[in-house]
Amino acid sequence: MHTTTVERIIRPARNINGSLRLPGDKSISHRYAMLGAFAEGTSRFTNFSTGADCASTLACMKALGAKVNRISGEAVDVTGVAGRVTPCGHPLDCGNSGSTMRMISGLLAPQKGEFTLIGDASLSRRPMERIRKPLELMGARLTLTEGHAPLTIHGGPLRPMDYATPVPSAQVKTCILLAGLQTVGTTTVREAVRTRDHSELALRAFGAKLARTVDSVSISGPQALHAIDAAVPGDISSAAFFMCAAALFPDSGLVLDSLGLNPTRASLLDVLTALGVHISVLNLEEKHAELVGTVQVSAPAEGLGSTEVSGALAAQLIDELPVLAAIAPYTSGGIRIRDAKELRVKESDRISLVVKNLRAMGAEVAEFEDGLDVPGGQALHGATIDSGGDHRIAMAFSVAALRAEGETLIQGAESAAISFPEFFDLLDLVAER
Repeated sequence: MHTTTVERIIRPARNINGSLRLPGDKSISHRYAMLGAFAEGTSRFTNFSTGADCASTLACMKALGAKVNRISGEAVDVTGVAGRVTPCGHPLDCGNSGSTMRMISGLLAPQKGEFTLIGDASLSRRPMERIRKPLELMGARLTLTEGHAPLTIHGGPLRPMDYATPVPSAQVKTCILLAGLQTVGTTTVREAVRTRDHSELALRAFGAKLARTVDSVSISGPQALHAIDAAVPGDISSAAFFMCAAALFPDSGLVLDSLGLNPTRASLLDVLTALGVHISVLNLEEKHAELVGTVQVSAPAEGLGSTEVSGALAAQLIDELPVLAAIAPYTSGGIRIRDAKELRVKESDRISLVVKNLRAMGAEVAEFEDGLDVPGGQALHGATIDSGGDHRIAMAFSVAALRAEGETLIQGAESAAISFPEFFDLLDLVAER
């Protein structure tokens, strides 16, 4: 299959100003789509993610017997299968979405039948052993191809277990909880670093009972889920690009409405505050256990300072690290990133691509196995950026380009549609040139 590659020219900006409402959170949209499709009754989700990844989840659930009806661009009705999926005669295509493949595996492992999951070339390179091990400990049978997709699940009844995740991963945790939801007894997941908790909150919203401690979550099965009506909060990982853009201009003023501010995702606000960015949160409220609010962002007149992201913070900010690294040259003291080896097994090797592209723009940067050091006080010039077909790299360097000298050419700009098709239009809306 031949995919058209799109190039995009980013011109320097004078300032970032304006107000945006962002598309629905990708992580929450994935989970609502799966749980709504598995539940009893019809759920309606407004502001559902417009990204291709969440469309892959909807398509897989539709193939398994759920009814999916898009009411408008951002609203979707999902009628669930009431806990019993129908095996389809063809492989389930997860596209570029590791979230879809890893989480849906937990949903399918206890079901009767055989299910094969496939993905595109990028997804077929990403590690899937991390879900095979816990599911096989529960008694599931999975066949992988050298640790990767295609992945075949031979479904059947499972047994509960108590499992400590070796690598912090919200997707692995979710996979196990979705299997535990359908398994007689209590299944517990322990994690040394707390990962995002959208699955726990979503399961509760759909009527499931879970027990949580500081470092574990337990689910007793089997439990039935019931349909909900919910508005998906704006995606804070998408907002990261605009917040970082606003951080680069001393006179900036950016307002982001109805933004998801889940504490396990909002660490970016702390990091930006540490750099000196002024952030105010207004109208904070709770919707289906998720915190939602309006965020105002403006940059400090004296410029950005310096910070380090490592340990538990690196795990929580894994999606936002590329854009933080991309703006690091413009800080006074630089940004140091460690304990982020997971970046090497995302849609691309994000560490090496960030390093390659920063150097192309004239920056000094030191690369490490688990991160990078980007000194501050550097001036960047326009360059040709290799996105590696990775949406977050394409968007991160579009932000870096706003303060560079001259034009920047983003190769593979179409990859932004994986998570955020509206990105370039919204950037044009707030970038004053």
